[in-house]
Amino acid sequence: MKYKGKGNIREYILEMSHIASKISALKLILPEELLVYLVLISLPFQFNQFKVSYNCIKEKWSLNELISHCVQEEERIKQDKTQSAHLTSTPKGSKKRKIMEAVNPGPQRKHHKETKEETKESGCFFFKGTNRKKKNCTKYHAWRAKKGLPELPKTN
Repeated sequence: MKYKGKGNIREYILEMSHIASKISALKLILPEELLVYLVLISLPFQFNQFKVSYNCIKEKWSLNELISHCVQEEERIKQDKTQSAHLTSTPKGSKKRKIMEAVNPGPQRKHHKETKEETKESGCFFFKGTNRKKKNCTKYHAWRAKKGLPELPKTN
């Protein structure tokens, strides 16, 4: 029988004591020192420091002393135990888009992408007009002169 860390250590030791009393009813007597030893060897590895400290002490504990020391050690282990939480995150709004696309696809729109030539010819950046071209724009030529850039040949 081993203590697995579930439940209270006091109840576990008392249960082992109860089993020892049942064995003594069968006329097989277990001394209290042997019972203390059996409890100590059945403790999990978290109690290794506790076992070493018991073995270093010259005096031997009774079952009641062992219970009180084990309860203290159990509390110390619980306090030392680090708590961890796993954090996951999703990009903001990614679920909404997926759900909305699946639920309400709506009418399909076709977007016309302009080519580079169309964007160049569509209008002047400085004048923001659609009828003028960059190479004919007076504002553009004035800006180039102000920046010290060479003049472009004007075409009519």
